[in-house]
Amino acid sequence: MKCPRCKEPETKVIDSRTIDEGFSIRRRRECIACGYRFTTYEKIELDIIVVKKDGRREPYDKNKLLAGIKKALHKRPVSEELIRNFIKELELNLIQKGEAEVPSSYIGEKVMAALKEWDKVAYIRFASVYRDFKDPLEFIEQVEGLRKEKNESE
Repeated sequence: MKCPRCKEPETKVIDSRTIDEGFSIRRRRECIACGYRFTTYEKIELDIIVVKKDGRREPYDKNKLLAGIKKALHKRPVSEELIRNFIKELELNLIQKGEAEVPSSYIGEKVMAALKEWDKVAYIRFASVYRDFKDPLEFIEQVEGLRKEKNESE
């Protein structure tokens, strides 16, 4: 690891700690040449291909998933921690599945289920994009479906 200050390629690890329930490592390093201390992080990289509805394949992108969820939750009362924990659990689930390719529908349905539990407005927002609503009636149908579920659970 190069020193960010002097660009010396030789650094030594002073301390290592596991974080994120053992799925990441935080390392304190010191430059051999200038003595500068800095922190690096090591985490599991998901080497998974997401298969889109139209057959296209693209690498799993945590940031793209996070952006979509945040867009649905814009100005909604859901904590950043809840979102990050959900993504962590989803990624762990994807690793445990042990498959090199995962349909985007699998990820989309997991997100929909979480949003439905957290915030109904965010769920409708996400559903409108994910399910590609073409007509305002589709919004009404989704809202009516939520209302019916609420009445049945009471």
